[in-house]
Amino acid sequence: MKLSAPTRISLRVIALGYLFVLLVAPLVIILWRSFERGVGAFIDSITTPAAIAAFDLSLLIVAIVVPLNVVFGVLTAIALVRGDFPGRTLVQGIVDLPFAVSPVVVGVSLIMLWGANGWFGGIENLGFRVIFGLPGMVIATIFVTLPFVVSEVIPVLHEIGDDQEQAAATLGATRWQTFWRITLPAIRWGLTYGIVLTVARALGEFGAVIMVSSALPGISQTLTLLVHGRYINDHNTFGAYCAATLLMGLALVTLILMTLLERKRGTAK
Repeated sequence: MKLSAPTRISLRVIALGYLFVLLVAPLVIILWRSFERGVGAFIDSITTPAAIAAFDLSLLIVAIVVPLNVVFGVLTAIALVRGDFPGRTLVQGIVDLPFAVSPVVVGVSLIMLWGANGWFGGIENLGFRVIFGLPGMVIATIFVTLPFVVSEVIPVLHEIGDDQEQAAATLGATRWQTFWRITLPAIRWGLTYGIVLTVARALGEFGAVIMVSSALPGISQTLTLLVHGRYINDHNTFGAYCAATLLMGLALVTLILMTLLERKRGTAK
């Protein structure tokens, strides 16, 4: 259907206005509030011991979560695409579950399982604390980032088929050799894209993490919890905006990587 020039212009104005109100305006306000006192004040705000500890903890959680999700995600994707076993549909549903469940519900469920009065709460008597500590935050983040690697690798596996893998097996290659030399190179761009999505989700997670974290500065406070703590608890609006800008900068880097990888994946096909 061919639209008239006024209609096209009107639609563009509406779309741009919608994006401006929802995206551009909030970002401009955050940047303005972060730098209204100068660059020096901004740097001082994001280099406090609490901010540095929150930054380090966020990166530590990412460093733990990403390798675990890569291993589990690749194995699960291969099993779902190449395997034929009872309960395959159930496994697919479990993998997609984090998309349907609220992160807050995830946090509450973890408390019911690993809390002091939970099913596995007795583990705290052995000196291993899950809830309100790093293990609980890692488990919560793993759950909410679970589907990304799987959902990016599965379409690639469907696309490449298994002809080359079968040929390698016929020539005497072991399963590990087949995976390392044929499967992994074929899925590398989908896997990398899934890793970037996992990193972005892990850095920005709030709902599940706040339920299983004590949110104490310097102990179990991530960047997202730092923003919340400064704004709600400390009434430090300027510090909250500065921490949000730091988090936004990390998200922007992730977005740039996603764009570059998408272009690279498109040219590699």
